[in-house]
Amino acid sequence: MLKFDVFGKTMLVERKQNCWLLFVDSGRGMRTRVFDVVIPPELAQADLAVYLDDIFHEHSSERHPNVTSIDK
Repeated sequence: MLKFDVFGKTMLVERKQNCWLLFVDSGRGMRTRVFDVVIPPELAQADLAVYLDDIFHEHSSERHPNVTSIDK
């Protein structure tokens, strides 16, 4: 599972059966699937942060100006 800071919100991306699945992480051990966003299955893992930035750019702020990968 890959973890990203998406403009201040922690989101998780999982690869399952050749599809990317997106989740919001509660920070308390729970996650909620995001069905409104479809990540193209052919998208490379290295391009996920840029894709999430493009999709959620309206949530950017001075405090959270971009999407970053969070290392586990």
